[in-house]
Amino acid sequence: MKVSIIVSDLSSAGAGRWGGGGVRSFLLAQALQKLAYEVEILGFVFGDESAAISQSDIPVHQVTGSHYPSFFKTALNLLKKIDGDIIYAMRPKATTFGLSLLKNLHRRHPQKLILDIDDWELSWHGGEKWQYRPSIKQFAKDIIKQDGALRYPDHPLYLKWMEGIVDKADAITIHTKFLQQRFSGVYVPNGKDTNLFNPEHYDPEKSRASYGLTGYRILMFPGAPRPYKGVEDVLIALEQLNQPDLRLVIVGGSPYDDYDSHLIEKWGRWIIKLAKYPSNMMPEIVAAAHIIVVPQRNTPAALAQFPLKITDGMAMAKPVLATKVGDIPEILGETGYLVDPACPEQLAEKIQFIFQNFDEAQKLGKLARKRCIDYYSIDAMAEILSHTIQKL
Repeated sequence: MKVSIIVSDLSSAGAGRWGGGGVRSFLLAQALQKLAYEVEILGFVFGDESAAISQSDIPVHQVTGSHYPSFFKTALNLLKKIDGDIIYAMRPKATTFGLSLLKNLHRRHPQKLILDIDDWELSWHGGEKWQYRPSIKQFAKDIIKQDGALRYPDHPLYLKWMEGIVDKADAITIHTKFLQQRFSGVYVPNGKDTNLFNPEHYDPEKSRASYGLTGYRILMFPGAPRPYKGVEDVLIALEQLNQPDLRLVIVGGSPYDDYDSHLIEKWGRWIIKLAKYPSNMMPEIVAAAHIIVVPQRNTPAALAQFPLKITDGMAMAKPVLATKVGDIPEILGETGYLVDPACPEQLAEKIQFIFQNFDEAQKLGKLARKRCIDYYSIDAMAEILSHTIQKL
């Protein structure tokens, strides 16, 4: 059987991040391949962007996206390419779930449709408080002007409509309790390729030398900084500790805005920024870390997400320092270090404690790897998906 995974954005800010691997759509694809399904990923590339898929053994088909009304024509091009026995739509968007529903309307024998929700899209626009109540004049501008707000396929109005019909899917998969409470669905965690992310294959000292990190005690944030991710709290903690060999290494940076520049301008003394690398190079980079930090703040956006960097650290048997936000305490279990969100003082204390008891921290890291293999691996994802699809 064949599964067509539909994503809204194949650029470096979307599913193409990390060169086409490590993000939710590709993790699901890998899990489905383990179940012997033929898998393809289809999606749009908007504006001057191009698909950022550099290394993937999963077939990827891109269609140039556009705004309404031209979007209907480009969407038709994508619809023609979807031929899976199962359609797997990523997020309740018009560009994914909406098109998938449309595809089934025109088939004599509709495909089974699974909807995956790995983020609460409306949280970026104020959540449940968001409403669209324009004046007649404003509504006309939003529709008629070339850059009118309603011409954008991912406008929050369309997101709200899509959220209202998620029950039209044959099955829903989610990856946090927050999303499960909001949309129901089957819990499928973000798994990690624990064969690729295997600390036995890498030498931490060599990795530190390769990336210019020798001589430092490394706290690593292998992701895209955003205010709700709490990177500022770690930097404040480093400022409080004021120990010259401590550094926060940010890998990849933000593809969304210039937030990185803001952090460097204010706390550049404590930051080493590495470029974005393909996902298959990330284990070597993570190997260079002494501690992986996941300092999420307690916001709706954070509650809706399963931080991929947490399983980066667990799979590589690294001490993980995180905050008590959302599912993080359950993911780590007793194999990591937890502090309250938005508490730089607690972070500083725990950083000091980990380095003072580093042998014990490394033992905890080994337990974290075992937990990752058991519950948060690609194999664990595949087992859950197998049961979900059988029910269809």
